[in-house]
Amino acid sequence: MPLPVSPEILVVLGTRPEAIKLFPLIQLLQDHPRLRPVVVSTGQHKELVEYVLETAGCEITADLGVGRPGLGLNQLTAAVVSGLDDFVTGRYGPPPNHISGRVTRDHYPAACVVHGDTSSASAAAVAAFHLRIPVAHVEAGLRTGTTLSPFPEELNRQLIGRIASFHAAPTRANVQNLVREGVDIGRTFVTGNTGIDALQWSAARQVPYDRPELEWLEDDTTSRVVTVTAHRRENWGEGIADIARAVRRLTETHPDVRFVVPVHPNPAVAQTVRAELDDVPAVTLTSPMEYRPFARLLARSTLVLTDSGGIQEEAPAFGVPVLVARSTTERSEGVEAGTLELVGTDRDRIVAAATRVLDDPEARAAFSRQPNPYGDGHAADRIVAALEHLVFNTPVPRTSGPGFVRSEVLEWAGFHRTDAVDGPTFERESVTTGHEPADLEGVVIQPLTADGPPDTDGGA
Repeated sequence: MPLPVSPEILVVLGTRPEAIKLFPLIQLLQDHPRLRPVVVSTGQHKELVEYVLETAGCEITADLGVGRPGLGLNQLTAAVVSGLDDFVTGRYGPPPNHISGRVTRDHYPAACVVHGDTSSASAAAVAAFHLRIPVAHVEAGLRTGTTLSPFPEELNRQLIGRIASFHAAPTRANVQNLVREGVDIGRTFVTGNTGIDALQWSAARQVPYDRPELEWLEDDTTSRVVTVTAHRRENWGEGIADIARAVRRLTETHPDVRFVVPVHPNPAVAQTVRAELDDVPAVTLTSPMEYRPFARLLARSTLVLTDSGGIQEEAPAFGVPVLVARSTTERSEGVEAGTLELVGTDRDRIVAAATRVLDDPEARAAFSRQPNPYGDGHAADRIVAALEHLVFNTPVPRTSGPGFVRSEVLEWAGFHRTDAVDGPTFERESVTTGHEPADLEGVVIQPLTADGPPDTDGGA
């Protein structure tokens, strides 16, 4: 039996990486005959997120407007929780209580999708839990083993892992991480990573770089290019400075190599990078790149040096070696497969590893011998099929790894199961929430039933 819920799926995101990895899913939901996406941007990377989604043809329903300079992690978390609560109660009314006898009155969204490990994602998961909306975690199960690296992303992942009802894990190793933490394997689903979906969609378009400082790269097909990105919070200060100093040294030992460095907009990052590399002729500093030309740049690269999580998965799709400027990585499958090498932020170690790849063709070829462990470009299709199965009880989607069990996901999400001859039915369990209706200014509660506003007393 289908769930007695709205077919709307909240998709909450706040940063450019989230927008990139979620737009393939949003595209499919927008085209779906029954499910409908409600895309909520927190406003952290407002312009960057809007540009990514607009380019991909994805519509934003609401912007929480929480992004502002100097916002601390606790302030950000509080603002996202409060803002999402206001939006949801303003759009749908108060959280549903028990609905026995009038199941069509459960007008709340079927799920809230969050991605990865950002503080906005963990805050959205907490808010959705309080609002009694099941959480679906995309890119679930990544772990480093220490909550301080990366900080605060690692604990954000673990927090979402405790809240989420459904875990879309990129790899089997991610599922194993979740099971070790007590997550039922029946609530996990191996999908691959949506970042590979986004990469393939973007690279196929071969758009121009469209900026003066990269004009030399439009027609240059022979120069060796090293792409460098650095922005992780745990590397701020000396870590990023040492990455930049390693790049400076490599320009001296490899004068034929060009280095392209998209500079993160955070002042703590940008000031450090520009101070070290602004005067180096072989280094092209550029502002953050739109995703499609960046996908083209990755495919064009000879080597990538990065502390980014997503690029660790994306560059190997093109057979490009990746040196990871971090002491740990949650992408352990790439290290095991040989597509990634951990080098940290030590200058000597970075220079030695990069020199080996640049000078030894056999060393470079070793990085691309194994297939990319992170996906085949169809992760979003699998996630949408899973959501459709959970909401409408359609056929179980297929996967090469462990599957999931609908009843286990729904029962964890707080739906009460009633068995019947024609199969089980599910209703939300009765829980006292303490919420009162609170419309946002200019936003009217829009119940999805035709016979008036939703009940607030939980009865029929």
